[in-house]
Amino acid sequence: MNASHAGSCLCGSVRIMAHGRLRDVVYCHCSQCRKQSGHYYAATNVANEDLRVEGEDNITWYRSSDFAQRGFCKTCGSALFWKPQEGDYTSVLAGLFDTPTGLQGGCHIFVSDKGDYYDIGDRLPRFERSTPSIKVADD
Repeated sequence: MNASHAGSCLCGSVRIMAHGRLRDVVYCHCSQCRKQSGHYYAATNVANEDLRVEGEDNITWYRSSDFAQRGFCKTCGSALFWKPQEGDYTSVLAGLFDTPTGLQGGCHIFVSDKGDYYDIGDRLPRFERSTPSIKVADD
C-alpha cells in the first residue's frame, strides 16, 4: 500500500503531500533545532521525489550551516523543513501532518546538547550526537 500524508503550516499558506512510508520520528535536541523551534525537533524524512509542496513562494530558507538549510513559513513562522545541501531527502516536521499520521518515535539525537530544563522520559534509543544512518553536519 502506498500511503499519502497531507499537512500544512499553521496558517495554511504552505501545504505538503508526502507519498509512501514515513521514517520513524527522530527527536533532535541540538542547539540549532532548539533555538528554531523553541524546544526540540520531531521530524520524519521524505524522499524529495515523494514530497509535493504547495505555496513554495511562502517558504523562507535559512542556511543554518554549510551542511543544511531550514525552511519556515514566512507568513506564520511555522518551522517546516530541515534539508541538507546534498541529499535526496527532506526532513519534515512531524507536527505538520494531519492526523492520523501513523508515525511513531524512533530515537533521540544530540542528547548531549539537550536543554537543561527538561528530561527525556521515554525509552527510545539515545545518541550523544547521531546514528550512522542519520547524516548530520560534521563539527
